[in-house]
Parts: sequence; structure tokens; C-alpha cells
Amino acid sequence: MDFDTIILGAGAAGLMCACQSPGRTLVVDHAKAAGEKIRISGGGRCNFTNMYAGPENFISRNPHFMKSALSRYTQWDFIDWVARTGIAYHEKTLGQLFCDQSAKDIVAMLVAGVADAGGQIALSTKIENVEAMQGGFQITLSGAKNATVTTRNLVVATGGKPIPKMGATDFALRLARQFDLPVTQTVAGLVPFTFTDTGLDMCKSLAGVAAPARMTTPTKSFEEAVLFTHRGLSGPASLQCSSYWSPGDAVHLALASDPMALIEAARRASPRRAPKAALEDHLPARLIDAVLADLPLGDRLADMTAKQMDAFATRLSDWQLWPNGTEGYRTAEVMVGGVDTDALSSKTMEAKAHPGLFFIGECVDVTGWLGGFNFQWAWSSGWVAGQTIQARHAI
Repeated sequence: MDFDTIILGAGAAGLMCACQSPGRTLVVDHAKAAGEKIRISGGGRCNFTNMYAGPENFISRNPHFMKSALSRYTQWDFIDWVARTGIAYHEKTLGQLFCDQSAKDIVAMLVAGVADAGGQIALSTKIENVEAMQGGFQITLSGAKNATVTTRNLVVATGGKPIPKMGATDFALRLARQFDLPVTQTVAGLVPFTFTDTGLDMCKSLAGVAAPARMTTPTKSFEEAVLFTHRGLSGPASLQCSSYWSPGDAVHLALASDPMALIEAARRASPRRAPKAALEDHLPARLIDAVLADLPLGDRLADMTAKQMDAFATRLSDWQLWPNGTEGYRTAEVMVGGVDTDALSSKTMEAKAHPGLFFIGECVDVTGWLGGFNFQWAWSSGWVAGQTIQARHAI
């Protein structure tokens, strides 16, 4: 064999795996630089993990699959590596950790780790063909490295479909199918919602308006900010809910935790003012007008009937909006779905039916929430695969 291990993809998971893989290791990527998605993440500062990362922060058809990897290589393990490297970092909110300076520091740390492990990185190199052979795999490469090479271990870490302008493709899913591994349905996740007709007109009129809210889909709720845009609805709560949303579903916005108390307090304080005055200290004016636009509430708080107060409170606690879709993979941060976990070992990330073939990172049907969870899955799954290769190399 030319190599002990070939890793397809020089992103977060692939680089992490290479840092753990002994012997002759080659990391292959079509990009001109390693870790490009790491470099642009978090506004250039990389939300590299979350202090509260746990299995409950992930979506998968098998909610137990990720438990092994996340427990064996935790967020604290990665944080320790970052600290030992001397990279300064801070918590932004909700356990989200960012580099103080630049995401390039994380990329440099990983690339140095690959070199320390004795690995090579071949960039501007395309994967033309992959075939199984006796005792391993044969891969045909083109570009900066033109060669047909062989390897005992093949690790697929080419990510998912999001941000195709950076070269993202469904390569990992096609390769899985080539080896008869099942693939679950995939959709764009952590992505803004889009609207049509009157819903779009409303969003355009509110473009740039942000507010704290609890957004709910039929299966999940998130309490963070929402942001209206010229195309629809974004912000952390919207992005989180998009991973759980299905076409045809409404999203429900709660803009006040106790709307009736707000109304009653406003009535006592300023009974002659218009009903929307109850919200002036809590929501942006343009948003108040949009929320109450079709409610007949009368001219004064003092004159509101019980029915009108109930309608007002209901609208604030359950404002229903109907997206027509999302912005798709063009702007999505993750892919929901992927290589079916039933076909993989949770302890090694290896395909059960193909010894030596591993799938790690985003291409697997494990998708994290917004806030550093997807990077943690990359670190954990890459570490597990690398440790498995390391253990076998030592025998």
C-alpha cells in the first residue's frame, strides 16, 4: 500500500482525524487551502465548540449514535488543546466559544497537528475514482497531485452540500451509495426562512428589525433573537428552527412571556393611550405595527373588551407565520441527514460492512444546533476514527 490512511477532505473532521492517524497519512482536498470553512466561520473567529455540548444538542434518526464519540472526546478536550496551543478565546453567549483573534489560529493548530503526526496534505487535488481492492482501497487523484494511490484505511470527511460556491458537493453521499451504504433524506439546516406574497411584503417592510422571541415548530422551540430580512426571517431562533421545519408547517413566534400582564399594566398606567403603547418598551415600533396590523383593538387601552384583550395576548404569544421554504444550501450552515448511522459503528465511525472505510463529520446523519456543536461533532468523530486507526497501527 502507498499509504496507511487516506483522508478525503481537509476540513474540521478530516484534519482532526489526520492529527490522530499514525504512519503514512495523506489528506486530500480540492480547495487551495486547508480548513476553508473553519476560516470563514463565526465571522472569521470560529465558534469552535460549545461548553454545553451533549447528545441533546444534535439531530439524528438515531439519537444515541453520537453519544460514544461525544463522551470519548469532549468539548473540554478540545478546549484544553486550544489553551495549550496558546490561542486566546472567549465565551460569547450560551456557552459558545470563539477565538479572540482569528479562526486562522484553529486552522494553523490543526495543520501543525497533521505535520506533527507525520501526515501530508495534498491541496488543489480532485478525487476522480475510488474502488475497493484486496486489503484496502485504490484512489485516482488529479490536479496538483496526479496519481493512483492505494491505502489500507479510507476516511471520508468531505462534508455536506451547504455553500456550493465553496465547492461543497454530495460526494460523500454518492460514495456511500457506491459501497451500498444507506443515506437518509437530506435538507438544508441552520438556514433562513423565505416567504412569498404578503408574507414577503411584510418581511421586506421589517428588514433589519430584530427582537428576542421564542420560535416554535411542530416539534421544537428555541428562545433567541429573530431577524427580519428582505427575503424572509433569519436570526438564531429562525436558524435553529429551520433544522426541524418541514414544508407546509407554520412557525409560531412568542414575542412576550406574559402578554396579558403587559396589557393590564399599560392600561393602569396610561388608559387613554392606543393599545400598541403596551408594547413600546418591549418591541421595535415597526414590529408592533406588523404584529397588530389586522387586529381591531380600538383607539384606547381603557376601551378594550375582554375579547380584544384575549386576541391581543394570543397574537403576542402565538404569532403564526407561514414560510414557503428556506434559502437552501446556498446559505445553509449545515446539512441535516446524511450517511445512515445504522451502517456505521458508533465506537469507530467505520462502515460495518466495509472494514477500513470510515465516514466522519457533517456527511454522517448527525447534525448539531447553532453555536459550535457541529464543530464539536467534527472533532469528536474525527478523533474516534483516528484513534481506531492508531490502535490498529500499533498491533
